[in-house]
Amino acid sequence: MATQRGPAGTFEPVQLRTFLAVAQTHSFTQAAARLGVRQSTVSQHVKKLEDSVGRQLVHRDTHSVVLTPDGEAMIGFARSILASHEQAAAYFTGARPVGRLRIGMSDDLALTRLPQILRDFRSENPRVDLELTVDQSGTLHRRLENDRLDIFIGKRPRGSGEGELVKRERLVWVGNPSTRLDLTQPVPLAVYPSPSLSRAAMHEALDRVGVGYRSACVCRGVNGLIAAVAAGIGISCLASSLVPVQLVALGAQHKLPELGQIDLVLLTNPRTQDRPASRALAAAVLSSGPSSLSSSTR
Repeated sequence: MATQRGPAGTFEPVQLRTFLAVAQTHSFTQAAARLGVRQSTVSQHVKKLEDSVGRQLVHRDTHSVVLTPDGEAMIGFARSILASHEQAAAYFTGARPVGRLRIGMSDDLALTRLPQILRDFRSENPRVDLELTVDQSGTLHRRLENDRLDIFIGKRPRGSGEGELVKRERLVWVGNPSTRLDLTQPVPLAVYPSPSLSRAAMHEALDRVGVGYRSACVCRGVNGLIAAVAAGIGISCLASSLVPVQLVALGAQHKLPELGQIDLVLLTNPRTQDRPASRALAAAVLSSGPSSLSSSTR
């Protein structure tokens, strides 16, 4: 199959996949282990890609691997090229997706463009039946591990190295416009049941600065959490791009500790990841880029 050409040369899919593995793991060694190749092969692929674009994509030293601004830009291009490559391969080989696709989606991502992507995918692949499970990320990850899902789209701790990174987000504290806090008293929190990445992030941040807290409201889904925070029952945290119009990000005046970052990722079941339906949906999500996981209600 003919490769796609950029302004400075040929973009080989194998080089793009290697580059994305390096971009996600920030390590040539981990990228090599993930891809099942030698570290020298990873270095060669990245070097050839840099030669092709005529730009440095990665800063390397003995301690870390950091993307240059051109490297950050290449992530989106690489995903789009690989998605087109997968779609062309499926079209010309006649491997039209059929069957049932089991999808797990973190419930707060229901507020993003993902439902539209799923609707478009179903329209383009009418012979694929979708089984959609919306739940907490921790629960969905266990379902994926137990072969009860084909694809999981949701949250993982930053740097976990699992799956395809769609977007890296800063976690922010959220309240309503009238939220006032007295940090000499336990902070009221609106939380998901354990295991919950956002709940753990809030607890760890408050423990770090010695501020007490209590679970003022345990919410089974994102709509309940939004309602609890909007009603002033407690504060919570969300990825910065997922803050809905009913809530506000709490600022420096509230004197709350930083929550850090979280990765929004796509993981595939290794038992089913090569099925045409799984490959087609993964390509559709990844080619949509970070905007696919931004709130549609802001």
